[in-house]
Amino acid sequence: MTVSPLSRRDLDFLLYEWLDVAELTTRERFAEHSRETFDGILDLCADIAVKRYAPHNKKSDQNEPQIGPDGKVVIIDEVGAALDEIGKAGIIAAPFDEALGGMQLPTTISRAAGAWFQAANAATSSYTFLTMANAGLLVEYGTPEQIDTWVRPMLEGRFFGTMCLSEPQAGSSLADITTKAQPADDGSFRITGTKMWISGGDHELSENIVHLVLAKAPGGGPGVKGISLFVVPKYLADGTRNDIALVSLNHKMGNRGTTNALLNFGDGTHTPSDQSGAVGYLVGEPHRGLSYMFHMMNEARIGVGFLATALGYAGYLQSVEYAKVRTQGRPVASKDPSSSPVAIIDHADVKRMLLAQKSYVEGALALGLYCSKLVDEQHTDTDPESAARTELLLDVLTPIAKSWPSQWCLEANSLAIQVHGGYGYTKEFNVEQLYRDNRLNPIHEGAHGIHGLDLLGRKVVMGGGAGLVLLAQTITATIERAGERQAELADALKSALDRLVSVTTQVWSAGDPEVSLANATIYLEAAGHVVIAWMWLEQLLAVGDRQGDFYDGKRAAAQYFCRYELPKTGAQFDLLASLDRTTLDAEPGWF
Repeated sequence: MTVSPLSRRDLDFLLYEWLDVAELTTRERFAEHSRETFDGILDLCADIAVKRYAPHNKKSDQNEPQIGPDGKVVIIDEVGAALDEIGKAGIIAAPFDEALGGMQLPTTISRAAGAWFQAANAATSSYTFLTMANAGLLVEYGTPEQIDTWVRPMLEGRFFGTMCLSEPQAGSSLADITTKAQPADDGSFRITGTKMWISGGDHELSENIVHLVLAKAPGGGPGVKGISLFVVPKYLADGTRNDIALVSLNHKMGNRGTTNALLNFGDGTHTPSDQSGAVGYLVGEPHRGLSYMFHMMNEARIGVGFLATALGYAGYLQSVEYAKVRTQGRPVASKDPSSSPVAIIDHADVKRMLLAQKSYVEGALALGLYCSKLVDEQHTDTDPESAARTELLLDVLTPIAKSWPSQWCLEANSLAIQVHGGYGYTKEFNVEQLYRDNRLNPIHEGAHGIHGLDLLGRKVVMGGGAGLVLLAQTITATIERAGERQAELADALKSALDRLVSVTTQVWSAGDPEVSLANATIYLEAAGHVVIAWMWLEQLLAVGDRQGDFYDGKRAAAQYFCRYELPKTGAQFDLLASLDRTTLDAEPGWF
């Protein structure tokens, strides 16, 4: 069956009825835009996603990239054709400055439009989203020459970009990377080392691939202090092949249409041994590479949250449609065994699974768009103090905006399979692939454990706890706007928020960071549920007294989250407050 990968009605509600993104057009950067231009972009992206991305989603999953006899990566033709389409349409360049050929489109609209591609075909969409993040970093920290040489072709869709952080022995522990950068006489560097898990790491889809590589340059000190960032292109500006060798492709459980590579830099494959080393160009100042890369990583983290949301949303819509047409069973109260089976959407337990999915995916989409609007507000605010507060709130929300959708929209995919029953477990239906594609998102751009440590160990305590205070103030302002109609969720949210604040203090009262952070992932989950409850209260306030199935559905999903999900935080907060040592005290020999 053909089902839209995303709900335009929900996007319109979130963008216009709740967030009022049209207000952004009063700001100088977005003054040339209007709701009409926003709608035009959304319509265009939805059309391309449905017509050019969705049709080959299964095919690319079943025919994943391979290394051909000539050593080049072979990918089905439809991937390149779809990417060419959005390059020509200017979608990649859209959020960038007009001086770079962009449209200065708000991040909020760019993310909403991009979600169509992510929902329709996660694998194909990954190439351009990495490219946009790569280009954004170089615009921020690169030289004018680097921008002209590498960014402009990326925005035109002629070059694609990657981020090369992890190594086989290091994984997420970037302090342990061993890739080296040695200065050359011409001012460039020679890069030697191996990088792993490089999405989009090699292919023939574009004229060039612009790798952003973390490497240790001389004089930087131990650990992350020695890390610098380099542009290391597959082909140099004169067309010469750089010394970057594709060693192998990783074959993944899902998201199979995106190449994922093991790359060697400077092993002599493409240059004489006396010139060993891939040519790299320093980005910004030496030994500040990790801080620069975090610019890209934070953008990518919100992007991962959007990808997880889009995949969860696509599965939800698939299961809703299936539940409406699949007949099986009879009402529990029925006493006539000869009566006709009913659509499974009439069964209470199926409604439970659909409401759970709806509460997860629509709550996650709201959070992603809210964070995107914070980006727009921060970048265009003329008041430095106000902009700093917006940046602080975004910093606190970023680990949640990445991790919560990655966990709970994956659960939505699992429930979508359950709604389909045995059919959901087969390749003839889309939901099994959506689950596999989404399973990567709790891992890449930082696993849950890393973001738990980031949230509890850094974000809520930095500045003497200013981040947590600001988050609590912002949520409290929403609670105070609630009326009698939203009282149940508002009261439950207030209790959970108060507990979050008090437990944060209790956790850090241990006087031992190892104890305080032992259950940081549980803290992340509980804080995420509080934030999503806040997103649902915000949506209820936007719904107001409006009538109709769409608004009634919003009310039902908010009620579900209030009664079924938010109470889960009580047990989590109890565990956190107890400073439980179960995980710390477990001995390796017990497993």
